[in-house]
Amino acid sequence: MIESPRWIGGGRHGSGGRISTKLSRAINFVLILGAGMMLGVFLTLQFLSYLRLGILSPRGARISQRHGRGVLDYEDANPYYLNVMEDEELLWSASMVHRRPKPPEVVRIPKIAFMFLAVGPLPLAPLWEMYFKGNEDRYNIYVHSLPGYNLEVEQTSPFFGRHVRSQATKWGDLSMCDAERRLLANALLDQDNERFVLLSETCVPLWTFNFTYDYLMKSNQSFVGAFDDPGPVGRGRYDERMLPEVSIEQWRKGSQWFEVDRELATYIVSDVKYYPKFRDFCKPICYVDEHYIPTMLNIEFPKKVAMRSVTAVDWTKGGAHPGEFGKDDAVEFYQRIRSGHDCTYNGESGHLCFIFARKFLPESLEPLLARNIKHREFG
Repeated sequence: MIESPRWIGGGRHGSGGRISTKLSRAINFVLILGAGMMLGVFLTLQFLSYLRLGILSPRGARISQRHGRGVLDYEDANPYYLNVMEDEELLWSASMVHRRPKPPEVVRIPKIAFMFLAVGPLPLAPLWEMYFKGNEDRYNIYVHSLPGYNLEVEQTSPFFGRHVRSQATKWGDLSMCDAERRLLANALLDQDNERFVLLSETCVPLWTFNFTYDYLMKSNQSFVGAFDDPGPVGRGRYDERMLPEVSIEQWRKGSQWFEVDRELATYIVSDVKYYPKFRDFCKPICYVDEHYIPTMLNIEFPKKVAMRSVTAVDWTKGGAHPGEFGKDDAVEFYQRIRSGHDCTYNGESGHLCFIFARKFLPESLEPLLARNIKHREFG
């Protein structure tokens, strides 16, 4: 039976209500579906963000056996430890960590981030391994070396799997500052890291880990060498185009081997004010790594910086680089640096000024280990 046309035309209000109801349901369905999709995307991004910042990621990275000893697989590794982020993303992520709440139920133990800026191998690693032994809950290690270099250490070594994504560096070049910021950014991703020490492959510890830990954690200042050198290798490297951000009176020089607290480390990786000036105008013989961080922190945090380094070197041999020490003179220099110097610590005068020293050649390892075994200071 054919329905009456009156159902189509005559029941205008009834049919319109049905159409309106169906349309309303369809719109509501689309809105709910869209809201659900947006919520899903938001939660996914939040999860990935927390994972990237190391809040949800487990400690340590998965080890890949197919590549041999001392190598991690980029696909399997936790990105928190073997970071595959590009520099821009890495620096941004590190600068945002302080805005994320720390898990309230977790008992935190403040840690020292030991950041090794190396060319390749770490020949003095056995001495450092003795130094770190038994203190695994109070430190983290980060190694920046030549891209693609695989550090040959045992899987039980604290250096195993501690490489960060790296770029080639050149002495005195901005690439050194980039590497320093890269190391700081990786270390900042761990919210437990409170102090950050930059070291080289030629550095050695002078005192026990416990002493070093207390020395840094109890300090109310960071240790960055920064002084006003009026000569040609100081103010003579200044370029007036650094104005207005940096005046010649604010220009500082210092060792690149620094130690900073978390506030200063965050400022360094977040900096967009001074970095462009040093990138563009501290070249070609300016040696930017001797000026960028000392000048910037002297301007922004003059009271928070001790204006001295805690890493000792020997300039008595002359030349453009500090003296090097091998098997015949390493122990003598080691003892001399420990004997005491004049400095201030937390506003008080003292004689214990250095907790690290450099430059020790690979051949110095054996006599330094023998000395440690004799005095039982590490391990």
